Amino acid sequence: MKNLYSFLAVCLLLPMGVVAQKKSAKTEQDYYEIKTLPIPKDIYLEIGGIATMPDGRLAVSTRRGEIWIIENPYQKENHQVHFKRFASGLHEVLGLAYKDGSFYCSQRGELTKITDTDRDGVADLYVPIYQFDLSGNYHEYTYGPVFDKNGDMLVTLNLAWVGFGEGKFAKWRGWLLKIKPDGTMEPHSAGLRSPAGYSINDEGDIFYGENQGDWVGSGRVTHLAKGDFAGNPGGLKWAKEPNSPFKLTLEEIQDNGAPMYEAAAKVKNLKLPAVWFPHAIMGISTSDILQDSTKGKFSPFPGQYFVADQGQSKVMRMGLEKVNGVYQGFCINYREGFQSGILRERFGLDGSMFVGMTSRGWGSTGKDNFGLQRLFWNGEMPFEIENIHAKPDGFELSFTQAVDVNSVKKAASYALRSYIYKYQHQYGSPIIELKDLKISAMEVSADKRKVRLVIDGLRQYYIHEFKLTGIRNESGDPLLHETAYYTLNQIPAGDKIAVSESNRMQVEKVEKVVQVVATKPSGKSIISDAEAMALLKKHTCLACHAKEARVVGPSYVDIAKRNYTDKQILALVYKPKPQNWPDYATEMAPMSHVPAGDVLKIASWINGLKNKALLNRD
Repeated sequence: MKNLYSFLAVCLLLPMGVVAQKKSAKTEQDYYEIKTLPIPKDIYLEIGGIATMPDGRLAVSTRRGEIWIIENPYQKENHQVHFKRFASGLHEVLGLAYKDGSFYCSQRGELTKITDTDRDGVADLYVPIYQFDLSGNYHEYTYGPVFDKNGDMLVTLNLAWVGFGEGKFAKWRGWLLKIKPDGTMEPHSAGLRSPAGYSINDEGDIFYGENQGDWVGSGRVTHLAKGDFAGNPGGLKWAKEPNSPFKLTLEEIQDNGAPMYEAAAKVKNLKLPAVWFPHAIMGISTSDILQDSTKGKFSPFPGQYFVADQGQSKVMRMGLEKVNGVYQGFCINYREGFQSGILRERFGLDGSMFVGMTSRGWGSTGKDNFGLQRLFWNGEMPFEIENIHAKPDGFELSFTQAVDVNSVKKAASYALRSYIYKYQHQYGSPIIELKDLKISAMEVSADKRKVRLVIDGLRQYYIHEFKLTGIRNESGDPLLHETAYYTLNQIPAGDKIAVSESNRMQVEKVEKVVQVVATKPSGKSIISDAEAMALLKKHTCLACHAKEARVVGPSYVDIAKRNYTDKQILALVYKPKPQNWPDYATEMAPMSHVPAGDVLKIASWINGLKNKALLNRD
């Protein structure tokens, strides 16, 4: 008993944090909840389109050519959700809209108006509005429509795929078209490769998301004005048509692997992305785009944009600003962990987001072939980067909560760099022209919610990466998402901050340590599973691969079975050979920005998996 009293006395004298369990870091699910709508087992709901209806019902279209009406999708009174097939016999419906009592959908070869005239809950009138050319190529997807404020419809046409993008086989492939209710068509803009997601913001401007591929070094979101050319020349044959909003030929497009901005200096209509989404880091197949117009119901970031990714089964956040009349901005993760590959997002009447998913043939980190879920914000404010604005000498970062001033003053709290991608006909691009950036000075606002950074070596047109691993709020919490990417199309004019002793960054002295490089024991990995997972997470490898399960790419166990040497794995990471893995639809991006030392450690660990498998078998 005496020992117990002594222990209690000591505990009372110690700070609470010493005795109490260490507070765990918050995660996405602490703020953003995902709810799954149950789907009957006999319905293959591979969602291509979603339309919210004013009476509280929800409509979804499918890749299998059906439209389903869902009753009680908000599950207010109970969890029972009822499905009724409204239409069938359509051809891969990858877009759906509801207006004035009728549905409008994009079939592969037709924009169709569908109505239930006798109000029995089943469509009985199918009216073709516009018919699209088809060559029969599997990659000729059609998306939309999206209605503009005048009641006209926007439709995007995917390029065919024959080694690299081709639009010449069927008219207007690779274009955004505007179609009036009477069927009159007006070509709007071109240079699109796989424009699965696009939307109109509050100002009436059009944005579309693009996937990595030929002429597309990485995923991106681009603002499209009439007459813009977004970069993929597959459909330029149709720029010769008399109603084309611009004239441009394939021969005018340089194909030397230089960055896209160099080509844009020579090609008048070439439109640079508003925001790059670094491939395999932020996503691998950008899909839908929605601006948060719910006035604070859906998220803590009203007016910002939510961009889905099909391959990584997640929703990302995008903030935009106009500098010198040009859109630019940042992207950052928001919520991962959806059940399948996200193709469609639509806000519900209550401000939640319906998320429609499909993975058949396309692959995703989500394990299911399809799904329908809802995304909610619980109202609690996370510690996040709220916004990033370009400044003449750097950037201003705003936060959702007051920051700990000591943490933001330390240079070690930040890691900044910039880079870009090649513009070429080859599929994708490695990161090129990578450069570390130095913060020379900083200022904190009086309310501790804004941090102004003076950065040496700003580069116009480049992606600027922010890793804020050391920043804390006043309670000592880290950021929910510590990494963001800003695309600097324009550097604004204005006042610069004078660097002085009072605003210089605090650089801690680090003692020089002699690093001893371990040699690899025969038949064993030089790093543990935990160390390997830390490296794989750091370099975003886990977005596409898992240790034992097939995800977007092969498992590490399956890679180990190929008997590559460590150096061969290094070469394949830097320059992938998709022909080695023909059963995977998504090609791996070159990851040459990952340090060779880290790749070789990972390679050694991968090869160690083969030895472990043999030991377990024996």
